[in-house]
Amino acid sequence: MAKRILIKPLITEKTTKLSEANGTYGFVVGMDANKIEIKNAVEKNYGVTVAAVKTITDNGKFGWKRTPFGISQGTKGRMKKAYVTLKKGETIDFFSTI
Repeated sequence: MAKRILIKPLITEKTTKLSEANGTYGFVVGMDANKIEIKNAVEKNYGVTVAAVKTITDNGKFGWKRTPFGISQGTKGRMKKAYVTLKKGETIDFFSTI
């Protein structure tokens, strides 16, 4: 099976402010993806030049809820995020194909 690098773009208030201020875009990436692979995947898929890549790994959060059968416990999955900064003057339009 092929290794999955870019899973989906992060479209939140934080990433919108970052993209407007200094051209930084967020992506959810595969847990085993490294910075070089992320850079190459963004450049190939979006036709831009990447200046820097920063990655963050979020651990799964613990949670519980009451059900008619008792208390159900579990965790949400882990996630790896990448914040990609582009060269000056370049942008990515996620909504151009809608």
